[in-house]
Amino acid sequence: MGVPGPFTSAAGTPDGPAMGREEVDRVLTKLAAEHEAIESSLLALQDHAGRRLLEGAELTGVTKERWATTEQAVSLLWSYFDAYTDALGRAREVRARHRWPTAGELAELTELLRGPGITLPSSATLTGSPLLSEQLSLDRLVDRMNRWYAEALDVIVTADAVWSALPARIDMLSAELHRTRSLAHSVGVRPGEHPSGDDLERITAELTALRADVVSDPLAFWKQKKSGSSAPGGGSPDTERYDRAARALEDVRREIEAVLDVRQDAERRLMRLRDVLSRADRTLAEARQARGEVLAKIAASEVPAVSGPPTALHEQLVAAADYRRRSQWHRLSPLLESLEQRVDDELLRARESLTAVTAPLAVRAELRGRLDAYKAKVARHGMAEDPLLVERYDAARRMLWSAPCDLRAAEQAVLRYQQAAAEALVPRQAGPTDHGTQGARHE
Repeated sequence: MGVPGPFTSAAGTPDGPAMGREEVDRVLTKLAAEHEAIESSLLALQDHAGRRLLEGAELTGVTKERWATTEQAVSLLWSYFDAYTDALGRAREVRARHRWPTAGELAELTELLRGPGITLPSSATLTGSPLLSEQLSLDRLVDRMNRWYAEALDVIVTADAVWSALPARIDMLSAELHRTRSLAHSVGVRPGEHPSGDDLERITAELTALRADVVSDPLAFWKQKKSGSSAPGGGSPDTERYDRAARALEDVRREIEAVLDVRQDAERRLMRLRDVLSRADRTLAEARQARGEVLAKIAASEVPAVSGPPTALHEQLVAAADYRRRSQWHRLSPLLESLEQRVDDELLRARESLTAVTAPLAVRAELRGRLDAYKAKVARHGMAEDPLLVERYDAARRMLWSAPCDLRAAEQAVLRYQQAAAEALVPRQAGPTDHGTQGARHE
């Protein structure tokens, strides 16, 4: 994998003269320490929790393929370690013959420690070699063990990291999904009846499939670091599918909360809609009645027609009540929003219709009030018995209090009375002022 392994050969290469006694002793000491380190690393690999999980799992996909190779590599690592142990044992045995080894023994030790004297069975599936066996030096043996160890550790650590991270999170999300489904069922959000109910079914199926995929093929859920690190387990679990399911569940949860709000508020909103629509109906009925009165009492006036009750709104209000009774909140919510605006508009329209219909009566009332106001003003100035004013008042009054009333003629009659009153009152109002002015001048 391109990274230093846990095993470092101390033997060197066979090129050059035979090793001296001190060099042999130094190499053997280092090989003994290396042997212990290799054994510890292999035992740790053997006992790794990830390896035990891989051995007991029913694997699929890329994990199945890579674990098959890794299992063979781990098995070969022990075979290579045994060969390493044997080579070290033979070298120790030769060195133990004499305190001061002979030249022949030093040559033999040099060959053992540096030469390709280790015979190993073929590992064709891992190395691609067609040979039944191969000869390796301690250096090449350790290099190969390093490579296989790193590859095996990468598979084991990666699988263990995915299994340690994702299944627990999926289980927690599944528990949240179960709670959400229970809440959804309580408010009538069910598959086939509400879009969110269908979404919950899809999320349930996705989490079930996701967990099975993670358990059987953990290596498929691993993202290598962008930096290209080749260290074992260099990356992080791929949570894209999990995150997508979590977001979908959050969206459904918010939708169900909205449904809960609708359920809790539905009765109040329905009562208000009934009340507003009832007021609109009463206002329209009043407008229709007022129109008949206006047509009977006012002549030469255009009175707008009054529409009938809003049948469509009444039908939709009945449908809204049925949705509430059947807990079909996903249909009730948009219908209530639409009805609230339309019912308010209907009440406003009914009031405008009543205002338009009763406008002639308002005009007549205003003319009556103006006529009486001028009569009272004339009376305050002592001119109530003026023949012209009495004649014009009576003419205007007859028009305004007769049925049907001609508003145009009545308005002209009121204007004539106002003009006559104004002409009669001007001398009276100016007289005292003139006397006062003359008196002031006399003084």
